[in-house]
This record gives sequence, structure tokens and C-alpha cells, in this order.
Amino acid sequence: MLLLGIQPIRIMGGHLSGWGVGAVVALAVVAFLLAGMMKHPWAWAAGAVLQVLLVACGLLHWSLAVLGIIFGAAWAYAAYVRRRILG
Repeated sequence: MLLLGIQPIRIMGGHLSGWGVGAVVALAVVAFLLAGMMKHPWAWAAGAVLQVLLVACGLLHWSLAVLGIIFGAAWAYAAYVRRRILG
């Protein structure tokens, strides 16, 4: 899902440098790996850190910060539901 943000940035006239594309690809790979590790308690904290890193990528392009806020809100809701269900 995160990789889908690259093309709209280009189409909307945004300039996403090679560093920006590399950061998005790296974060997408980490997100994919973390998705498979959610059975470990530390992976939930790592996922929260990943959302913060995505918001920080807003320095490369503003739309990455927007994606970080949206995904961060979804992550916070998932963590809230997990706490409510597991106690």
C-alpha cells in the first residue's frame, strides 16, 4: 500500500528525489516484514516507530507525512482494539 504513494506524487507534479523513493521502498519492505512478525510483542512497538518514521519522511514530500498520519491513525486503532480484546 505504501508503494502506491510514489506514482501519485509524480503525477501531481511533486518532486520526489531518489532518496525519497528509496525511503518509501525501505519503509514498505520493513512494514511487510513486520506484518509477518505481529505475534511478537516487540513488533507492535516497532510498527509504531515505523509510523513515526513515515511522518518524518514528510520532510522529503508533504504527501508522505499525510500517509504517515493516516497509517498512524489506523495503527493506533489496531493497537487499541488489540488491547481491548487481549486485555
